Amino acid sequence: MWITSSPRTAIRRSRLTFPERQAADLDKSARSLSCILQATISLYREIGHGKTTVADIARRCAMSPANIYRFFRSKRHIEEAVVAELLEQVFEEATNAATCSGSPVDRLEAVLRTISRLHEVRFANDNRLHDLVAVAGDAGWPVVLSHVDRVVGLLAPIISAGQARGDIRDGSAATLAHCLLAAMNAHVSARQGNAFAVRPNSEEMIDFCINSLGQTRCRTGRHSAGQG
Repeated sequence: MWITSSPRTAIRRSRLTFPERQAADLDKSARSLSCILQATISLYREIGHGKTTVADIARRCAMSPANIYRFFRSKRHIEEAVVAELLEQVFEEATNAATCSGSPVDRLEAVLRTISRLHEVRFANDNRLHDLVAVAGDAGWPVVLSHVDRVVGLLAPIISAGQARGDIRDGSAATLAHCLLAAMNAHVSARQGNAFAVRPNSEEMIDFCINSLGQTRCRTGRHSAGQG
């Protein structure tokens, strides 16, 4: 049986002003949403996203399935919210790394190293959650593409600062950030299987990519000029 508001609660609510009732409703919705996400993450850890049903989530939250659907249109939307939550944790840590002391090159290394480490840790300790993020990445879910754009937005100003110092080659900072992430893709995105066993390892790739950003003469057009 689902518990409804008591008469006393209804009386207290009737005494609230309209803005206060709105704030109370928003707070209740936020708490319900947080409960659903945390329950889902817990279930995914235990049995994986593939075996978890909306009914399982509802039972864990002491809600009806219909109440879950008030917040999410489908199980896929729940999965997207979980992936967003997991990637937000990665982005927060990467943002903290971006503010470390040192040169722009040092900060780039710190960001890449942080992102790589977090994916490795999740793969080792939360494999079922890692698998969901990997599935989302391989399928190009919008939430993952948005995360990549945010990371590019984090890296681009650091690259610009390095260009201003003469440490990094000229060119579009956003393009260089995209190239950097593409080169580091095996280490800075969740991959299915033991992708972290690939060689070269993350430290070798960071060293290679950062050195590649250094001031060298651009080779664009040289090949085509030689063919003319």
